[in-house]
Amino acid sequence: MEERNKTLGEFIIENQKAFQYSSGELSRIINSIRLAAKVVNYKVNKAGLVDIVGAAGEQNIQGEDQQKLDVYANEIFIQTLINREIVCGIASEENDDFITVEGSDSSHNNKYVLLMDPLDGSSNIDVNVSVGTIFSVYRRVTPIGTPVTLEDFLQPGTQQVAAGYVIYGTSTMLVYTTGHGVNGFTLNPAIGTFYLSHPNMKFSEDGNIYSINEGNYVHFPQGVKDYIKYCQLEEEDRPYTSRYIGSLVADIHRNMIKGGIYIYPTSSKAPKGKLRLLYECNPMAFIVEQAGGKASDGFDRIMEIQPTELHERVPFFCGSIKMVEKAEEFMHKAKLSKY
Repeated sequence: MEERNKTLGEFIIENQKAFQYSSGELSRIINSIRLAAKVVNYKVNKAGLVDIVGAAGEQNIQGEDQQKLDVYANEIFIQTLINREIVCGIASEENDDFITVEGSDSSHNNKYVLLMDPLDGSSNIDVNVSVGTIFSVYRRVTPIGTPVTLEDFLQPGTQQVAAGYVIYGTSTMLVYTTGHGVNGFTLNPAIGTFYLSHPNMKFSEDGNIYSINEGNYVHFPQGVKDYIKYCQLEEEDRPYTSRYIGSLVADIHRNMIKGGIYIYPTSSKAPKGKLRLLYECNPMAFIVEQAGGKASDGFDRIMEIQPTELHERVPFFCGSIKMVEKAEEFMHKAKLSKY
């Protein structure tokens, strides 16, 4: 079968033996995400026609207004995973605490926990800009047969067994990794099937796009300001092109295809950064590294950070390896000049 005509289902079956633990559960988790993504995609694509845009009138644990579609996507993903009894716990950016999934026989025998941002970039829904779902999968660390605890979710990103995102844009794509490279699948809406459209996705070693919210420039640390100035200098292959959508999934997806760096640093307004380590940075870092890129907090590898809380925030630098290393160089220089 020609590689590009392969469906997501066929790809999962063919590659199941490559998983470290090939009991079939991980394959079933990816299949559940595929199903939930199709349901959310349907709602996203008709968001302008029905009353599912705009704020829901509540705030999530982060203090951000929840969009109605956020709430809907959260419920769809949670119910799809619970109904299939393939995870023992779920943590969502939209929920204060993690959810214990005990199974119909109350056995707590499932081996995986899933963490997710059900609809990243949801403030862009009302203006018809791409949004996405981000997910991350770990093997539980507490004994099988017991309810999950916080310990199962507070694992460093190096322990991820799978991570991915769904981008709901001009076309809908599911991009994921299980530690054996990154593959992208595009939804054919006419028949509701995902096809392998982007096999073995890779970041170029270098790039010419930088993605950062420059409106916050005055609040950025000195190292980031210096790197932005470097990007704008007219020398060698610069100035670089500035591209910032404001949807994490869309910005990183573009940079993976075209080559570039994405930065969401600390600032005087967000001293710990804004992005969540467990729901956004770790899964994206796993994907970025598997695609030959680099992900850090400006100094250290994102996936080696030991999480201490469910909704922890960190600064995030990721993308083409040479661009990230250059940004880190400016961060180190600025740090040294302080002393």
